[in-house]
Amino acid sequence: MATTHPAEGEKTWLGHPRGLFVLFFAEMWERFSYYGMRALLIFYLTQHWLFSDERSSVIYGAYTALVYITPVLGGYLADRWLGQRKAVQFGAVLLTVGHFLMAFEGSGGQSDPIMNVFWLALSFIIVGSGFLKANISVIVGQLYPRTDVRRDGAYTIFYMGINVGAALGTIIAGYLGQTYGWSYGFGAAGVGMLLGLVVFVWGRPWLLGNGESRDPARLESRVAGMKFEWVLYATGVAAVVVSWALIQFQELVGWLLGGFGAVLVVYVLSHASFKLAREDRDRIFAAMFLIVGSILFWALFEQAGSSLNLFTDRYVDRAGVPAAVFQSINPIYIILLAPLFAWLWTWLGRRGLEPSTPAKFGLAMVQLGGGFLVLVAGAYAVGIEDLTPVIFVFLIYLLHTTGELCLSPVGLSAMNRLAPAHMASLIMGTWFFASATGNFAAGLIAAATGAEEATGEGAAKEVVLDVYTTVGWVAVATGVSVILISPLIKRLMHLDTLRDHEVDHAMAGERELAEPAAPGLRTDGELKPGEARS
Repeated sequence: MATTHPAEGEKTWLGHPRGLFVLFFAEMWERFSYYGMRALLIFYLTQHWLFSDERSSVIYGAYTALVYITPVLGGYLADRWLGQRKAVQFGAVLLTVGHFLMAFEGSGGQSDPIMNVFWLALSFIIVGSGFLKANISVIVGQLYPRTDVRRDGAYTIFYMGINVGAALGTIIAGYLGQTYGWSYGFGAAGVGMLLGLVVFVWGRPWLLGNGESRDPARLESRVAGMKFEWVLYATGVAAVVVSWALIQFQELVGWLLGGFGAVLVVYVLSHASFKLAREDRDRIFAAMFLIVGSILFWALFEQAGSSLNLFTDRYVDRAGVPAAVFQSINPIYIILLAPLFAWLWTWLGRRGLEPSTPAKFGLAMVQLGGGFLVLVAGAYAVGIEDLTPVIFVFLIYLLHTTGELCLSPVGLSAMNRLAPAHMASLIMGTWFFASATGNFAAGLIAAATGAEEATGEGAAKEVVLDVYTTVGWVAVATGVSVILISPLIKRLMHLDTLRDHEVDHAMAGERELAEPAAPGLRTDGELKPGEARS
């Protein structure tokens, strides 16, 4: 039967398992550290290490891309052997080390040997994120049956935790870093990550055994005299070394994205085509459409930390507020608007008007493009030589945030729902891999805006606005196209036949299914026309 209430004897808070709030606070502190550091990174590259705008944008894009590539490795190891809980805990340790290493700033300039510590710090953060990001989202899903109507609400609550941390991190670390010194900002990010690790370890009992290894005996077995579990951790450390090399040679990241992405897509689609039953196969196809479609969204959305950050610093009337602090606008909007969107989807669903998941993706793209066009219109309205009023920064982030709320939490929930149990972390990792591709593309787009050194301030601002005009219209056109084909993608999701408690025998082409969901209830939180939500 479809699940609409907590199980008998389940300890809850606000109607949700207590484990959700352990994950909420652990992820909140992890995002505090990540976004606090991210708000400062482009300025750290241009002002402390003295890279050009173009090179800084490419480094920034390569770094954020690698942050989103490594969840494929972390997700695969967790699915196959390690389990999500141990993967998250290991990732949190690596992240804590990386963020504290960022506090060693040296004297600056590219000849400073401390730059090697900087590259190493980024590498620890990259791999630590890979073990933590995909897997903590998977544990959220494991707390609920697949047809539990609380799932979308749970992911919205979880997403609010992400943004509480992001808002606090950008305000505190951003202010400290640009006011008192880089080491203060990055040190604050390290403290936040340590708190996240403590919360996760302390709250383990409330996870109720979710996220544990499928084969604990294999973890205890010996390989060359070492416990296999420690072999997996050693693999993570080796990935730090690889990341240390890649982050310094950013062009290799582009080749890695292309080659690895092609292999990943072929593997997922071939597995779906030949080893899954028809409905599961179609769901994977739908998930891959959403994954590929999200690449353009993230390529444009992630201008926030690079070109938009620099634009705010140079061309906006900020009234003396450090530019990094404006990175808090998006997460603050999320905190304010996420409950409204959760209510809106429910209200529309009761009337049979809730957009499908792919339609929400299309709406996200339209709003994203609209944000850029609003900023461009505002900048030209006051004159290219004058500072842009700060209200237009608030407006672009407002439209980007409403677009994000139509795509990101909905996408997380869709990946967890559409994937068979044995592919859950892999598909979540693939979702983050699309973000990696988008982030790398974001660096290239941001590099195209970095013409200040060659053309002078006024003309440089015009170059930025020309790029924003182009990407704005591309996003709007893409969003409209996705909305038009959304009914076809929705049909591939087979939402009416999703069932709980699957025993996945996909390798043998067999499945054992539980009872069907209640009539009228759709497991993505939507309702058939005319039906009321339970």
